[in-house]
Amino acid sequence: MDTSPDQPPRPPGAGPGRRRAGHHRHAAAEGPSGRRRITLVALVVVAVTAAATLVAGLLADTQAPTATTRALTDEEAERLAAVRVGTYRDVRAGVRVAVGTGAGRTDLVGWVDWSRPLAYLDVGGPGAGQDRGLVQATPSAVVQRPDPAAIVTPARPPLVPPGDRWRLRNPPPGRGLAGALTVLFALAADRPAPAAPLRAGAGRWLGRETLGGDPVDILQAALWPPPAPAATAPTTTPVTTASAAAPDGRPADDADPRWWVDRDARLRRWSGRLADGTPVTVDLDRVDRPTPWPVDALGGRPGLPRAATDEETARLGRLATRLRAGTGSAAVTVSAPLGSAANLRGGGWLSWSAGVAYLSVAELDTLGRRTLRRRDRAGFARADVPVGPHTAAAGPSATPPLPLPTGAGWRLAGQPVDELDALLDAAVRAAGPAPDATTTVHVRSDRRAGRPVDVFEVRRQGQRLRYWLDRSGFLHRLELRTTGGLWAQLELTPGPLPAGIVPAHRKPSPPTPRG
Repeated sequence: MDTSPDQPPRPPGAGPGRRRAGHHRHAAAEGPSGRRRITLVALVVVAVTAAATLVAGLLADTQAPTATTRALTDEEAERLAAVRVGTYRDVRAGVRVAVGTGAGRTDLVGWVDWSRPLAYLDVGGPGAGQDRGLVQATPSAVVQRPDPAAIVTPARPPLVPPGDRWRLRNPPPGRGLAGALTVLFALAADRPAPAAPLRAGAGRWLGRETLGGDPVDILQAALWPPPAPAATAPTTTPVTTASAAAPDGRPADDADPRWWVDRDARLRRWSGRLADGTPVTVDLDRVDRPTPWPVDALGGRPGLPRAATDEETARLGRLATRLRAGTGSAAVTVSAPLGSAANLRGGGWLSWSAGVAYLSVAELDTLGRRTLRRRDRAGFARADVPVGPHTAAAGPSATPPLPLPTGAGWRLAGQPVDELDALLDAAVRAAGPAPDATTTVHVRSDRRAGRPVDVFEVRRQGQRLRYWLDRSGFLHRLELRTTGGLWAQLELTPGPLPAGIVPAHRKPSPPTPRG
């Protein structure tokens, strides 16, 4: 028997075979592969636990589980009631709007300036249809520059809008483009909504998310602005039947819009449905927020209105003399968006010395029909005439026929029949008494025909007129504010009057006294 001190004595009953088996089990448990398996299992357990914790945290921050839906707290009710005031005070924002889903979705990208108010958008998306292109809108008017060939996904509109091809539109109210515009303008108000109904259960807290790195609460309630004054009342209808009035204390339901509101009562996202049930979502961007530049029909680029200086007042006072100088006449073109969808374009001549204006005018959508308009010292007249090949080729600014057609069935009137007649009358009367300096405002400086001009706005006999005068005092453009909140324009280019215009189609009589 080996009694070497390097080997301890075996316990009784421990034979060689039993020792070998125990040794193998111990080696399996403590060998390199076993240790790796134990380490791997431990790492998997740690990873699963961490992932579960992370997912739970994300779900708690980005989802609104139904189980946690509850009534609004007093603080949340006050914040939601004030959210549209916060939007109004922010003045303007970038917007992204999605109307509908899937192949029927229309996307609107651009800016809204609630201080004017004005929306300027690029419209695209697979369901845009005839709305595709650029759009500018106020609560009472929509003008569009259609572009059927535009790409499906819209981009930000150009900061300086194109100057041509804009036309007045009247989209169906309460749905599509018109419904989305109604939503955009309704997201701002100069006074808060009532908070008491919200505190009484007319709103709900749905959850919390993170938008743009900031925590927001998802709130639900049927908020809507108070009725607008008659002068600026929108022509479109409310977005949802549930939103037709301010909350009346009824319980909130899933038909109500959802508002993503941050801690400062600023709206980040809005989601609801239009009157026809189409879903609409609005995202607001308060970083990308330039001042939108209105097109001419909506008043032109922003300026800094001020009182006219003494020199400017004197220049306006010399206007009549300046217009009668030289030939005392001009060629004219007219662009008149009237009513809710009339886009009148025309061309002709005007004589200040003879007190006459003669135009041929057509509606852009019906160029096959033209109307002759005449203003002279006897009053106003119009006649509908057929369009020949030469006139059709000349487009909407074709000049009227000469000499005056005698058998055209002229319809006579002693006073302006519509706002285009009123614009012609104001243009001829520009060679009369100077505007009242107390009602004159310098709107902005601009350019016309390559020359610097000053734009003056004058209120006269219930009208708002804008005179575009160069430094010599010549009138390059006259604008009239229409009842639809748009501006009709008459462009003037000095030049001789063609023969055959001054002899009136009826015997002249003294002008009708006015004011």
